[in-house]
Amino acid sequence: MEPSPIIAPSILAADFAHLGDEVRAIEGAADWVHVDVMDNHFVPNLTIGLPVVQSLRKATVIPFDVHLMISDPERWAPGYAEAGAYNVTFHAEACEDPVKLAKALRAAGSRAGLAIDRDTPVEPYLELLPYLDTLLIMTIKAGFGGQRFMPEMLEKVRAVRRRVSCMGLQVRVEVDGGIAADTIEQAAEAGADAFVAGTAVYGAADPAEAVRKLRALAERATAGTP
Repeated sequence: MEPSPIIAPSILAADFAHLGDEVRAIEGAADWVHVDVMDNHFVPNLTIGLPVVQSLRKATVIPFDVHLMISDPERWAPGYAEAGAYNVTFHAEACEDPVKLAKALRAAGSRAGLAIDRDTPVEPYLELLPYLDTLLIMTIKAGFGGQRFMPEMLEKVRAVRRRVSCMGLQVRVEVDGGIAADTIEQAAEAGADAFVAGTAVYGAADPAEAVRKLRALAERATAGTP
């Protein structure tokens, strides 16, 4: 049986002055909350860090899906696991020993994810799948929200899905970047089963309803129904 799709709204598109309220607005609808951590070094943008995650963790029961777009994740990533993050994803491009860090994250209490940026080939990392819980394919260039979805990135998703299925693994194939009502079905058909959506959720009048609509579209695509 195929796993149900995960919808993970990104708070990068939320109102930072009211993050607690913004997260509570999707409770009961969203599966995860996607938290983009950027350090203005690995990517040319600066967002939130560990203190905000620690505070926000107390404001909601939704699992946190933390995406570390940072240099030196070996130093910082375990702290997010210890802060209660459900899944901590670090970038392949920033990490010398992904397997070692994945093991450290699991030991610290979270699931371990590896992210592949737009310009990075996925093939060298497929052999690492047994050590991971999530593989995140960027369908944009990491660093800023609101970018246009790049359908050519779905070849990477297909390659990961083939390997996950072939090896019989329980690994989530996540996509991040430009996911909305007009793109989520393409991503689901390619094999993604976790979807990060920012503007599509927090730009909507009713964020929870937007999440439900995205889930219905992903389920329809996965089921292969018209």
